[in-house]
Amino acid sequence: MIKILLLTLLGITLAAPVHPSTSKIYVWRNEKGVLVFSDSPRPGAEEVKTKPGNVIQSSTSVDTEVLDIKPQEAKEQYEIAITIPKNNATIRDNTGSIYISGGIKPRFKPGLQVQLYLDGEPHQKPQEHSMFSLRNIDRGEHKIKMLLLDEKGKVIASSTSVTFYMHRASAK
Repeated sequence: MIKILLLTLLGITLAAPVHPSTSKIYVWRNEKGVLVFSDSPRPGAEEVKTKPGNVIQSSTSVDTEVLDIKPQEAKEQYEIAITIPKNNATIRDNTGSIYISGGIKPRFKPGLQVQLYLDGEPHQKPQEHSMFSLRNIDRGEHKIKMLLLDEKGKVIASSTSVTFYMHRASAK
């Protein structure tokens, strides 16, 4: 196994392009008889003869002013989605209660907030999680949507609108 590894290493070393200004390669056998390659000579080592490879000379007069080498701030692209209830779900609850849950990708960071919209109007204040419990929702069709807000209150992601139908027993 070691011999195969050493032969592979020797093959890669010999096949790699060598620039004339690179250091020389030396080979010898250690006390266990294993071939050792190094760029430092030692007593009993032989220089490995290599063939000249393809060499690309770099130009020292490259104009780098046209390159945009300023560090760029990586902006995370957030996604928010309503996971509960599913679109067009029917909720049967005589108290008009509904549990709403959302999912955020990538991971929710401190400082972010979620604003729930119910029928086009903000529901309460933004909060630091994506779970909402609504009470006394009227019978009929309703639309909900979630907005993800950054630390400054700017919208950084928006869910698609979800429609649900609230069924409550009628007093009639």
